[in-house]
Amino acid sequence: MAQVTTTASSTHCCKKTSDSLSAQGEQRRALTLAVVAAVGAATITPCIVRAQDTGEPVAGLMDKDGSSGVQLLRDGDALLLTTALNWSLPDLVQDALLKGIPVHFIAEAVMLRERWYWSDQELLRAERFMRLSYQPLTRRWRLYTGSQPFEGQGLGVALSSSFETLQDAVQAMQRIVRWRIGRTADLPSSGSAILQLRFRIDLSHFPRPLQIGVLGRADWNLLVTHRERVDLSQFQ
Repeated sequence: MAQVTTTASSTHCCKKTSDSLSAQGEQRRALTLAVVAAVGAATITPCIVRAQDTGEPVAGLMDKDGSSGVQLLRDGDALLLTTALNWSLPDLVQDALLKGIPVHFIAEAVMLRERWYWSDQELLRAERFMRLSYQPLTRRWRLYTGSQPFEGQGLGVALSSSFETLQDAVQAMQRIVRWRIGRTADLPSSGSAILQLRFRIDLSHFPRPLQIGVLGRADWNLLVTHRERVDLSQFQ
């Protein structure tokens, strides 16, 4: 009897231990599935938000009829951009120009392809550099435009234009016509991409004492931005 009782007791304990281990395993599997589901939701959510981003352009780049003021055109293998920027020079910038201090500007165009699993892929990038100055002796405004930064003797390879008034010079800077921003061969044949435009003052070319004085001051701030979605199939 003692042996039977001992055997029965031993079998009963093993059954409890097996049930306990099975329950713990189920709990661990449930916890693992919950963690995977939470990580998956955190990863998918940014993708959904980006897909709903329509990239509405700012008012400074809009036509009077409300349509986007940016036009992209394929010419052979070149992708050309035409737009009209709406901005005005801050008073302090005008004062600096009249005192003989040249002011530099940068226009940037970037084409990005969104990727939810990684950082956005840069498809195209182009920059246009402008240097505006006032010549007191002739009372005329000189504008240099080039695809490279103006360093040292870099003005010699830039396109030069002369204007009688500051308004004429500003209007010439605001109009960007058939700007080659890249090659259509570098673009995917289907899908969409995000076009980003920026136009700003390059404070790094100001004299050092003036740079210290203008950093962080809204009176010197000039920044125009634009973002819109582009159908890539139209360039094939």
